[in-house]
Amino acid sequence: MVSPDLRSIVQGDDWAYLDPLLVDLQDRAKVQPADLFKQLSSLGVGPLVAREVGWELSPKLRDLPKRFVDLDAKPKPD
Repeated sequence: MVSPDLRSIVQGDDWAYLDPLLVDLQDRAKVQPADLFKQLSSLGVGPLVAREVGWELSPKLRDLPKRFVDLDAKPKPD
């Protein structure tokens, strides 16, 4: 599942990295879900890094996944 705003969030040359990564994540989720979850839980995938900022999420962030759409429906770059 991805944000329906993915097209406006990821721009330009970043699609060259992100598009194959999303395909890989989908494939690995089917055959190695536990290993993939462990890797994603480490908060780092290649150059993509996140950080934990606390236990309480703002309502805006907490409700964000409710808007997500299936990855196959994500907009393709031009």
